[in-house]
Amino acid sequence: MARPAGPGKAALLDAGTRLLSKADGVGWEGLSANAVVAEASMSKGAFFHHFPTRRSYALELHARFHDEIERAIAQETAALPPGPERLRRGIMCYLDFCLQHGEAKAFLFSARADGDLTAAVSAMNRRFALLVEPDLTVTGWASAHEVAALAVAAIAEVALIEKDLRNRSRKHRTALLALLRLDQST
Repeated sequence: MARPAGPGKAALLDAGTRLLSKADGVGWEGLSANAVVAEASMSKGAFFHHFPTRRSYALELHARFHDEIERAIAQETAALPPGPERLRRGIMCYLDFCLQHGEAKAFLFSARADGDLTAAVSAMNRRFALLVEPDLTVTGWASAHEVAALAVAAIAEVALIEKDLRNRSRKHRTALLALLRLDQST
């Protein structure tokens, strides 16, 4: 199979995202170089030209997903000062993004299941915790740093629940906001 002109690395990442997004998709554990190159209509050599190992591919795909979600949150909250409304809107944006992107469950679940991604997942969780820490500080949390880490874990848990339900869970979103003391103005 000859490599098409132009698509390269992005085409391989897009192919992995499509595979993970399908309702009957391969799942994180089944995301092999063979499956990716078949989906991208590219050669296996092209895969290994861009990604020396499956792990390097998984890390890149994982980072790409989180970069996209971070951009969506930044766009949603850009005009808001740090505080409860920005945090609330950021959380809802994150949950909606995960629900709209089928690959989200694979990425979220990988945090628990794939030891190969542990360091990357921990780094991503710390990155998101740093984003919410100023909001928690303004909201009045004395231990904003620690609460931010716990908030990220709770938000990811709600995202997993909603992916299983294939819909928003008002009950879980309300509980999450109450847990973070953000329910007063909802």
